Amino acid sequence: QVQLVESGGGLVQPGGSLRLSCAASGFTVDYYIIGWFRQAPGKEREGVSCFTISDGSTYYADSVKGRFTISRDNSKNTVYLQMNSLSVDDTAVYYCFGDDFEYCSGYVEGDSQPDYWGNGTQVIVSS
Repeated sequence: QVQLVESGGGLVQPGGSLRLSCAASGFTVDYYIIGWFRQAPGKEREGVSCFTISDGSTYYADSVKGRFTISRDNSKNTVYLQMNSLSVDDTAVYYCFGDDFEYCSGYVEGDSQPDYWGNGTQVIVSS
């Protein structure tokens, strides 16, 4: 049974940084993807970034490119989302997602729906 557990959300001032973590367990294949969605109050869900485990490739939404970095710690089976230069527009609940697939960009672009979800972690950017 796949489990995704997020942590690392919180309150940060504009221009600040946060690092989210997604601890993954239960995948039985070598090729899977882990990524992040976010949903702000009153807005639609937005794909943020994703990581393909098999080859380490990454993908970012245009809204976060250059500010967010996704990475993985193999020893901990954890994917991180380092968020820098945060603005109030980044305020949202951030959800980790995963699926048994080799390519992840389609999930961020909304073309594919993942099978696995975390419970979400709140990020608030406010002065």
